[in-house]
Amino acid sequence: MTFARSYPSRAVLTLALAALSPLGLLAQNAPAPIDDGMDLRFANGIVAVVENKAITVDDVRRKLQPYLQQLQREARNEKEFAEKLEALKDDIIQTEVDRVLVLKEFYKEKDGETKKSIPASYIDNQISEILITQYDNDRSKFLAELRRQGKTIRDFRREVEEDIVEGYMRQQQRKSQSIISPVKVETYYNENKDKFYQEDSVHLRLIQFNRTEDSTDASLRAKAEEAIARMKAGEKFEDIAKEVSQDSRRSKGGDWGWLKRSDLKPELSDPLFKLAKGEVTEPIVMPEGVFLMYVEDRKFAGTQPIDDVRDQIERILVQQMARVSQERWLERLRRNGYVKLY
Repeated sequence: MTFARSYPSRAVLTLALAALSPLGLLAQNAPAPIDDGMDLRFANGIVAVVENKAITVDDVRRKLQPYLQQLQREARNEKEFAEKLEALKDDIIQTEVDRVLVLKEFYKEKDGETKKSIPASYIDNQISEILITQYDNDRSKFLAELRRQGKTIRDFRREVEEDIVEGYMRQQQRKSQSIISPVKVETYYNENKDKFYQEDSVHLRLIQFNRTEDSTDASLRAKAEEAIARMKAGEKFEDIAKEVSQDSRRSKGGDWGWLKRSDLKPELSDPLFKLAKGEVTEPIVMPEGVFLMYVEDRKFAGTQPIDDVRDQIERILVQQMARVSQERWLERLRRNGYVKLY
């Protein structure tokens, strides 16, 4: 599993860690914290120096905490847990190093350019969003958490500004990779046709008549036959479903979206997948009740035509090129910056 550069922003994550601290866990009667393998006696020990900033053991530990339970669940044994933990520590350290270098690149003064800055209104808006989403717009809770962490409003504001800067710089790198030639799309399609194989699938609409103590197969079937007759008379299946169906999708006209054959019981899939677009099954009697299934649309098994997946391929290629471009950019920043790992 890859964790690199998938962490929440520093400001938001730091505040969110309050619920994950040992005291917070005990208050909720949760299990004891998982050992992260980092000696807290050396919490202020330095793991890296980037430019003029030190990254400490405690910086890494706080970023580790939200992922420890996930790592423990996924690890098959203690050895695998330790390996995953070490890999995650390395990823966090690299992410923190890159963050400092990205911030340096943004603020670096260049000949003929105005010194860059983030408008105060952007920071104010982001802080307001954090207050709403993280603290129910309760400023007293927010300030109490800052005090618990020994931070000032200025400290938090600086972290929010850094989050905005880092996001902006990375987004600029992604934007530079937005034009994909038709040749690249066709090449990717021809080399990865197995990825575009689709099973038989149906866009299903359904009407369900539930069985009650008083109902019989004949009475339920009669209701279904009446619905079929209304459809043959010109009414839309979805309108009939909104009126008479007793399933959970009634308000949506019985729309269950796209389903594969394997998504349904054979008693339902066998009659359904014999139909063409626009056709409805005969009443299907089951212990739960009687069902009518309508084929809104069909997709048949096979490799999807390139025109059907062109947009999907373009998105994949844009993401691939953006990752490569961003990594090259970060490598350049690392070469040109001062980085010392311990």
